[in-house]
Amino acid sequence: MAQMRPNILYINSHDTGRYVQPYGHAIPTPTIQALAEDGVLFRQAFCAGPTCSPSRAALLTGCYPHQNGMIGLAHRGFRLNDPRQHLQHTLQRAGYFTAQAGFQHVVPWDRVSELGYDALLGDNKVAHTAAAEFLDSAPRQPFYLEVGIVETHRVFPQPDADIRPEYCMPPAILPDTPDTRQDMARFKTSARILDSKIRAVLDALDDNGLAENTLVICTTDHGIAFPHMKCNLTDHGIGVMLIMRGPGVSGAGRAIDSMVSHIDVYPTICELLEIDPPDWLEGVSLVPLLSGKDREIHDELFAEVTYHAAYEPMRCVRTKRHKYIRRFGGRETPVMPNCDEGETRDLWLANGWNERRVEQEQLFDLLFDPMECDNLAGDVRFEPVLEDMRRRLDDFMVRTSDPLLKGPVPPPSGAQLNDPDHMSPNDPVFVV
Repeated sequence: MAQMRPNILYINSHDTGRYVQPYGHAIPTPTIQALAEDGVLFRQAFCAGPTCSPSRAALLTGCYPHQNGMIGLAHRGFRLNDPRQHLQHTLQRAGYFTAQAGFQHVVPWDRVSELGYDALLGDNKVAHTAAAEFLDSAPRQPFYLEVGIVETHRVFPQPDADIRPEYCMPPAILPDTPDTRQDMARFKTSARILDSKIRAVLDALDDNGLAENTLVICTTDHGIAFPHMKCNLTDHGIGVMLIMRGPGVSGAGRAIDSMVSHIDVYPTICELLEIDPPDWLEGVSLVPLLSGKDREIHDELFAEVTYHAAYEPMRCVRTKRHKYIRRFGGRETPVMPNCDEGETRDLWLANGWNERRVEQEQLFDLLFDPMECDNLAGDVRFEPVLEDMRRRLDDFMVRTSDPLLKGPVPPPSGAQLNDPDHMSPNDPVFVV
C-alpha cells in the first residue's frame, strides 16, 4: 500500500518578525520554542516584501509581488493577477483537501471564497479554534490547512501583569525609553496570545494522532510594526521567523544559517510531495537544507515595496555580506502612513522624524553594521561593491519585468490610499 502524502499545516502570524523566544529574545513564546526544538529553525529567513498582502502573496504564489500583481494591500483594492497561481490550487490538483482559517490577507476578507478552498473555517478571532475543530473532525487526508493568526498586529493589548515595561528591552534599532519599553511590553503580551493560539492548533494535531505525518510550516509576514521595521527593506523589516517540522525535516533542534526566502516555500512543498513545480516559481527548494545537507542555496535575495498605506517604491538585494536598497520617485522624507501608530512612533514624530532625510541609495556592510545605520553608498572605498549590488538589482528587475523600470507604478482603479504626509494607516482612507 502506497504511503499517504503528508498533510501540511501552514501557520502565519502578523507582524512578528523574528521577535519570538527561539531567536533569543526575552519574549514568552514557549510553544514556538518547542516547535523549533522539535523541528528546524531558519536563522536567516526573509520575506519578499515587508508589507502584509505582498509578503503573503509571494509565499503562496512562489513569485515576487510585482510578478503576481499583489503590489499593495488586498483590502485597499490590490489583486492577484491570477488567483490560480495560489498554492492551494496546486495542492488540490495533487489530491489535497484544502482548508483556510482566519487571517489570509491575499484577497479582501469578504471575498476569500474566490481563492477556491474546499473549506473556509472561521474568521480572524477564532482561527485557532476553528482549525482545532477541523483537526478534531477526522478530516479527509491528505489535507492542507492554512491558519492565519492576527497577532501580533497592532493595536497591542495592555501588558500582562508579569510583563513589566521597566524590565523590557525595545528592539536594538530603537532608543531605550519609557515609551519604547511600554510599547515593547504590549508587543510581548500580544506575542504570548499568538503563542497560546498556536498551541491550541498544535495540541489538536497531537491529540488526533496527526503530528507524525504533518509538515508544519510556521512563519510570519514581515518585521514588527515599529518605526524602521515593518514596511522597510532593512533586515528589521524583511527578516522573519521560519520554523519547519515533520516529514522531510531531519535533525530536530537544528538552526540553519543559510539565507532563504519565503518564495522558497512553494518549491519546497512541491519537491517534498514529488509533484511537478509550476513554471512561474522563482524560489529554490529548501529540501537540501531540511535533509541536513547544510549549504548555501542563494547567492542573493531580493525584496520590494511598492504600496502599503501609501506609495513608497523601493527595491533591495541582499547577499551574506551586503545589503543594497534603492528608492524610486525622488521622495526625500519618510512616508508617514506606512508606519503603524504606537508609543514609539509618537515619540519619533514628536522629535522630528517626519523631517529627517531619506537616502535614495543605501549600502550596508552587514558584518560590521548589522543594524544597517552606516550608509556606505557615498564611500569611494566601497564603489566596487556598490556597482556590483546595483548590477545585481538591475539584472533582477529586468529579468522579472519589474514595472518600476517604466516609471511610477499607478494603483488599480478604485484603490484606497492615504496621504503620504499626514494620514496614518488607521485613519479613514480616500479613494484614488
